[in-house]
Amino acid sequence: MSSTPDRAALEQYRAEARRWLEDNLRRRARGPASDRIGFGAEEKTVEEIACQRRLQRRLFDAGYAGITWPKEYGGQGLHAAYERAFQEEARDFVLPDLGLVGGATLNVCAPTMLAHASPEFLTRHIPKILAGEELVAQFFSDPEAGSDLAAVRTQAVREDGRWILNGSKIWSSGAYYADAGMCLARTDWDVPKHRGLTWFLVPAKARGVTIERIHQINGNSEFCQEYFSDVELCDDDVIGAVNDGWTVTQTMLLYERGAGVYRSNTAPSASSGIARDVLELAGSVGALGDRAARDLVAQIHVDDLARAALGRRLISLMSAHPETARDFASYAKLASGTFDPLRANRAMKIAGRAAIAWDDPHAPGAGAARALLNSRFMSIAGGTNEMQRNSIGERVLGLPREPSFDSRKAFRDVVRDARNWSGKVG
Repeated sequence: MSSTPDRAALEQYRAEARRWLEDNLRRRARGPASDRIGFGAEEKTVEEIACQRRLQRRLFDAGYAGITWPKEYGGQGLHAAYERAFQEEARDFVLPDLGLVGGATLNVCAPTMLAHASPEFLTRHIPKILAGEELVAQFFSDPEAGSDLAAVRTQAVREDGRWILNGSKIWSSGAYYADAGMCLARTDWDVPKHRGLTWFLVPAKARGVTIERIHQINGNSEFCQEYFSDVELCDDDVIGAVNDGWTVTQTMLLYERGAGVYRSNTAPSASSGIARDVLELAGSVGALGDRAARDLVAQIHVDDLARAALGRRLISLMSAHPETARDFASYAKLASGTFDPLRANRAMKIAGRAAIAWDDPHAPGAGAARALLNSRFMSIAGGTNEMQRNSIGERVLGLPREPSFDSRKAFRDVVRDARNWSGKVG
């Protein structure tokens, strides 16, 4: 990455970006749905993603995709200050929206690849990712492993110079329109569970890959389950070292929990006023003059301020101690998993009957209902609240680790013993 730019160079870059944005992108309408309670990223169709891919390509061709990413892999190699400047100028414009997979690709998968994949792998894939030609889902959780990521049973077996993948993954956001998936597989059953794992990039349309969508409580079907039946992969598809997948996993979790945003110091600044979505909701149901509703608005506002203050503190800590950024990232993840349900429940109380039934699906009350249905997402996805608390307790506060009875046993024996366990003592 380049050295810190001087003010003149940064202002010139900002002016050029402003002109390009004016000439090439639409201005964002005032009060976009994404700024309102319950109106986050909507479920994408394959056709909609195709349009967004073209917009991403336009951004890439202009040099505004991968601003801080290495030049040898299609990025610009610039200092993070340039990226912040572009984001500030682009705030009022409609940028490419590649849905959940786009976020996972650019904020989690690609940074993990850059940290661990070979130069040849990066040369093949990173430019296509930046251009919107390759979207990568996370083939992470196994149906039988739950939150114990090291206990995955999806396996890749070495045969005649190839890898043969069999098993299943679940809760893969947006995989139905992804081009590939980063897949964690077991490649050695005779070592402890953390040591026999390897990451692969699996083409979504490879022979033997089946992707099924899962209907969710909010009416969407963005989560997917994948089935792998004798999928053939090669050494070029391996990310990181064979059987050292847990090291790669730690990096992925770092980015999945938001540390990449905080470490790059690109977290959005918080407004000092009450959030617009909350005021809009209260106003739509005539509750601005109601004392109980005003108390709920105040509680939401206090929590919003606390989360913003935590974000600023995390930026400071991660910048000062990048080697422990993964541990600090657990605070950000836990904050989302804790505060999102509180915010959603308070919004429901403000909305009242308007969040029970509605004529307009875009009404604030409908958004409040959707927010409640979605509010537990961050308390589970990417590691549960309980896992974040364990991580904070053990890695940050130095508390004793929880007892582990399988961390030193060959994983083959762990699975065998689990099948034979009766639950009886003595």
